[in-house]
Amino acid sequence: MSEYVSQLDGAAPLTGPPPAGSAVAVWSLDTTRELIGGHGAAGAAALLDTAEQERAARLLRPADRRSYLASHLGLRVLLGGYLGLPPEKVVLVREDCPCCGGPHGRPAVAGGAVHFSLSHSDDMAYFAFAGVPVGVDVEGVPGAAAVADVLSSLHPAEAAELTALPEAEQQVALARVWARKEACLKGTGVGVALGLAEPYVGSAPAPAAVPGWTLSDLPAPPAYAAALAVRAT
Repeated sequence: MSEYVSQLDGAAPLTGPPPAGSAVAVWSLDTTRELIGGHGAAGAAALLDTAEQERAARLLRPADRRSYLASHLGLRVLLGGYLGLPPEKVVLVREDCPCCGGPHGRPAVAGGAVHFSLSHSDDMAYFAFAGVPVGVDVEGVPGAAAVADVLSSLHPAEAAELTALPEAEQQVALARVWARKEACLKGTGVGVALGLAEPYVGSAPAPAAVPGWTLSDLPAPPAYAAALAVRAT
């Protein structure tokens, strides 16, 4: 499994066939770009499906709307490259929820040719593609108040680890924990429905082992943390 992160810029990406098995392709995107994979960010909405357009329209902050549109355009550009389709022809569906069986589980490509995961935070988006279920997450380093706000939601051992750190290190450590945990939860499709205590991912510079998954940290710009979870085969 490679942890190399390719950057999606203004040119059409060179993708080739989609990754097979546990091989993973990871991409990052600066969502403030005006040109994304050969397409203008200003026209992103026209290339998205109705559900994506409606979701974007409900976002009240212009920065949130821009980030959503740019990241979903990037996703479609990359999926289109792997599948040999124009971005607007990529059909996205939802898998069944593993908790209740409803049609709101992991996002997927119709036909299941490749598994993918998308995450965006502030001005960064990350994408992961694999032949098995995969989850990726990027998080901006939070403010000091966030540590106290979320401690009770984490695994007790993670909360204890964060509390034991010098205050100046707690925010970066929390970003690591949050990115690792979200990557795992996106990979399983459970999301936050069952809370954030499990799985235990740890706050140390190297993530804890998560049964059934390969969890690793990804390179990220300053003030961000990113992580990747790939189902073990």
